[in-house]
Amino acid sequence: MSLPAEFHDIAKRVNNWGRWGSEDEIGTLNLVTDEVVRAAAAEVRSGRRIPLALPLKEDGVQAGLIPGRINPLHTMVQINQELFGPGTVACSDDAVTMGLQAGTHWDALTHVSHSGKIYNGRPASSITPHTRAQYSGIDKAGHIVSRGVLLDVARAKGLDRLPGGHAVTPEDLAEAEEFGGVTVRAGDIALVRTGQIQVYLAGDKHGYGFPSPGLSVRTPQWFHARDVAAVANDTLTFEIFPPEIDDLWLPVHALDLVEMGMHQGQNWNLEKLSTACAEENRYSFLLSAMPEPFVGGTGTPVAPVAVL
Repeated sequence: MSLPAEFHDIAKRVNNWGRWGSEDEIGTLNLVTDEVVRAAAAEVRSGRRIPLALPLKEDGVQAGLIPGRINPLHTMVQINQELFGPGTVACSDDAVTMGLQAGTHWDALTHVSHSGKIYNGRPASSITPHTRAQYSGIDKAGHIVSRGVLLDVARAKGLDRLPGGHAVTPEDLAEAEEFGGVTVRAGDIALVRTGQIQVYLAGDKHGYGFPSPGLSVRTPQWFHARDVAAVANDTLTFEIFPPEIDDLWLPVHALDLVEMGMHQGQNWNLEKLSTACAEENRYSFLLSAMPEPFVGGTGTPVAPVAVL
């Protein structure tokens, strides 16, 4: 089944192919300039640090929806082993097998494709078992540090959590922007809070994934108009799930990653940040969300920290 005309119409409006040259592999991260980072550093006032990552554990958020995306399997490979003989310093080591997008993570621009293409018009066939993501792998993202803005959609509506069928619209984002007294500007990283992570934290990982609030297919135009560098939220699927348009699966992924070249983050725990922003009555901060540089990776675990 081909993608509908509605999708292609939006795609034309948000497309960034060639904007930063034909060789570009990082998309909207180009908007995070030295000047943007200097301004972001000025957001630090109290020095309060808020971690945004979920713990990586075997009973994590993955419930089998996506084949192969397994929760971390953590194994001890040596325990108090005296490597250099009796009486020497003993070492303990461990190893992990996991899906790179199993927990709190960034999607690389190569995470999805459509119509045989990935970001900047490159062929989706450039992703192979041997080369992995030849272009725009998560290692190409380098450093992700900028001003973060919390768009607390749930709190702006006076809710603890959005209902599962709620598609977050551009109007919702503007409402959250006004609620927080903040204006999203070029190079910002937008964090969109729905409150859905509460379902997982309460022990229901199946209910966490489905049904889930999430971003509407209309939101990429809002982020494109504001030149946002990256977006993350507190859901498993990022966009509303099941989809708002019948049989149109992951359209926001395709618009953000493929057309716009904008990295996405999922499974971010924004609950403590929501409380802190409300207490300090400000919704912008310095955000450090450094990707692990897996060469050719289509995603990566991340342990983001917001510094107020």
